[in-house]
Amino acid sequence: MRKVYAIAINTFREAVRDRILYLLLIFAILIMSTARVVSLLTIGSEEKIVKDVGLAAINIFSVLIGIFVGVGLVFKEIEKKTIYTIVTKPIERYQFIVGKYFGLTMTVFINLVIMAVIFYMVLAIQSYFDPDLGKAILLTFVEILVVTAIAILFSSFSTPILSSVFTISLYVIGHLSWSFLLLKNYVDVAWGKRLCDFFYYVVPNLEYFNIRSEVVHGIPLNGWYILSASAYGVGWSLLLITLASIIFQRRNFN
Repeated sequence: MRKVYAIAINTFREAVRDRILYLLLIFAILIMSTARVVSLLTIGSEEKIVKDVGLAAINIFSVLIGIFVGVGLVFKEIEKKTIYTIVTKPIERYQFIVGKYFGLTMTVFINLVIMAVIFYMVLAIQSYFDPDLGKAILLTFVEILVVTAIAILFSSFSTPILSSVFTISLYVIGHLSWSFLLLKNYVDVAWGKRLCDFFYYVVPNLEYFNIRSEVVHGIPLNGWYILSASAYGVGWSLLLITLASIIFQRRNFN
């Protein structure tokens, strides 16, 4: 565990020096701070719009940080040729991947906490404070666990550009996976039905973590739903990191 911890801390230090992380964080804070202006330009309850815009900003920018920092983590080690030094040391390759993953999730978690604190400060100033919004932020973090695991998986065998394209594509498909069961009813050919089943069962259902509408509109949520969604996200993360470790183990760096 000490080796994994050392790689995680080193990855965290590298990530916090990444300029794109600060640009995304500043942009997210600006959007949350201007949520009230957005609410004045749209029709509907000002309070709900402020909450909705704030939660959406936290979700989108956390995902972008996870993707754009995550896809380059392994590639940078290969590009700088530091990976050749790492693989010669007494450290298992799966420990390297797991350490990178923990370092990235630590980075995203701290950024998520910063955005959440600022979001609650904005709400408190406008007397819209609502502790139930924390449930949506919690499941956003669980979703980020899955998305960063996908980014690490593609990063283990591909370039940053292709990894970004693949991860963003899976992110979009993951939020639309529920529609493949509906689409299956309108497809006549057998291979088309199998393709719909493939996307529905093989791609993580990221919409499972989206409870923003429920918390914004005050719809009661079963505690079991939060627990099962968290377990679902952790399960997918473990599976994806295991796949990334197997692929990275088979790579030849000689």
